[in-house]
Amino acid sequence: MTMIFGVPLPALMGQLLVGLINGSFYALLSLGLAVIFGLLRVINFAHGAFYMLGAFAAWMLLAYAGIGYWGALMLAPLIVGVAGMAIERLMLRRLYGLDHLYGLLFTFGLALLLEGTFRHFFGTSGQPYAAPEALRGATNLGFMVLPNYRGWVVAASLVICLGTWAVIEKTSIGAYLRAATENATLVQAFGVNVPVLLTVTYGFGCALAGIAGVLAAPVFQVSPLMGSNLIIVVFAVVVIGGMGSILGAIVTGYMLGIVEGLCKVFYPEAANIVVFVIMAIVLLLRPAGLFGKDS
Repeated sequence: MTMIFGVPLPALMGQLLVGLINGSFYALLSLGLAVIFGLLRVINFAHGAFYMLGAFAAWMLLAYAGIGYWGALMLAPLIVGVAGMAIERLMLRRLYGLDHLYGLLFTFGLALLLEGTFRHFFGTSGQPYAAPEALRGATNLGFMVLPNYRGWVVAASLVICLGTWAVIEKTSIGAYLRAATENATLVQAFGVNVPVLLTVTYGFGCALAGIAGVLAAPVFQVSPLMGSNLIIVVFAVVVIGGMGSILGAIVTGYMLGIVEGLCKVFYPEAANIVVFVIMAIVLLLRPAGLFGKDS
């Protein structure tokens, strides 16, 4: 059997796959956070709750409406995005112009409210959600056996992340978003409805969390606690990549997922803290993050 640094190749590749899957969720969630903070300057602590809502929306669409995975992959992010837009329009908008702390406290309270509501109705044990028939089973790659659904998660996450980056960096809509970040008053003067732009941006960021939730539903059990278990790590990813940096969120998410997977092979005791150790080092050496701009 092939060994690498004393570790069997299949075991090493298996842990790398686990790290890449975790990195896929880190990248999707941190991407949504970066989009929201980049334009709204809101630290959206409710992002984990929207991730949980996406998973529960997929589960409820199946349980109560008979809509399977592929339909849920389209509808659940839309439901979460509309919910996010309603929250931005009715509540979050009142906090613009105030200190970032107010937005953080509001979204933290919103996360607790959503999580508590779902815990009341569904408990904490979690609900199973099966992978679609077309993605069940595994493929033997020779050096490892790749579960088909895990491969789909990585591929779908990469396509969504790169597509979002391309829209923001290469299209006129993205140009409006970036311009509104710098000078909203000037963009408004050119006829762009900035309040609507803010609402759609927040809804889009929440929809990204919803997509991650649907992708996660067959991998993890659908539970009210699934968002709170992940959001702290995702915030660390965003800080390392640079607050508001789209490219930083994507690259850092995948990178830290892989580093975490390697840690589980070579030094398992550090696997749960390696992301936070890296965050501390980055903050000491480059406070703006790896891809952030120094102010």
